[in-house]
Amino acid sequence: MIRSMTAYASAETGGSAGALSCELRTVNHRYLELSPRLPDELRSLESQLRERIAAKLSRGKVDVTVRSSDSRGESLQVDNTLLSRLSELNLDMQARFPGMQVQFTELLRFPGVLQQDAADPEARQVALFEVLDRALDALTATREREGAKLGQILRERLDAIERIVAQVREWMPEIRVALRARLETRLADLKQPADSGRLEQELVLQITRSDVDEELDRLSTHIAETRRVLNLKEPVGRRLDFLMQEFNREANTLGSKSVDARSTNAAVELKVLIEQMREQVQNIE
Repeated sequence: MIRSMTAYASAETGGSAGALSCELRTVNHRYLELSPRLPDELRSLESQLRERIAAKLSRGKVDVTVRSSDSRGESLQVDNTLLSRLSELNLDMQARFPGMQVQFTELLRFPGVLQQDAADPEARQVALFEVLDRALDALTATREREGAKLGQILRERLDAIERIVAQVREWMPEIRVALRARLETRLADLKQPADSGRLEQELVLQITRSDVDEELDRLSTHIAETRRVLNLKEPVGRRLDFLMQEFNREANTLGSKSVDARSTNAAVELKVLIEQMREQVQNIE
């Protein structure tokens, strides 16, 4: 399945464990590279978070940002006994030191005066992975939509390459006839007549050097293989990248063997199409 490596997705969740939000941003990369940013209270879950992402993504640079908004402030409780004791001490100190004043907020900051329910670690973990999974599902859907567009572009370029290969095949008999005619004309211009056996040897040599049937056959094979790969249900970016190298190698050889302007132009057109495909393949997972 064709999936793009460039996408963005986010998800949010709330509950007794507090509100959590997760943002995922991915761009193309040769391998899977994760850069998670987690709140301090969730850092212990980073290893599991990495495993969860790696189970669904195989390539790309992934920035993961998790934000936490603790809602436990509603459950704050005051230790009235301790607060009363601190108030009595405050009054006693003011009697002994008339110039001393203690603010109410300072009393609240005294350890133990304000008590807050501790967050349930298991509930926080469940909340984190729930919001992460929803963000990953949204990210995957986006990557698949973009991948479908990339796949369409690649198939259009493949069709164009196939048309060029078929055209060059049609031209080859004419090119060979023209090559023989040029060689015979050159030999006819020589002051001394050429040996007929030597003429045939030279003709065979020239035709062999300019023979591109093998290159055209390999291009056809690469076209068929690329179409097969585009229909696979697994990540195919690396396979397509390798095939682009093979396409380029055959196009270069086709150009180097060309003895006709038509096949030379065809080789150039092939290189343009292959380069366009290669640029798109760089963004496929």
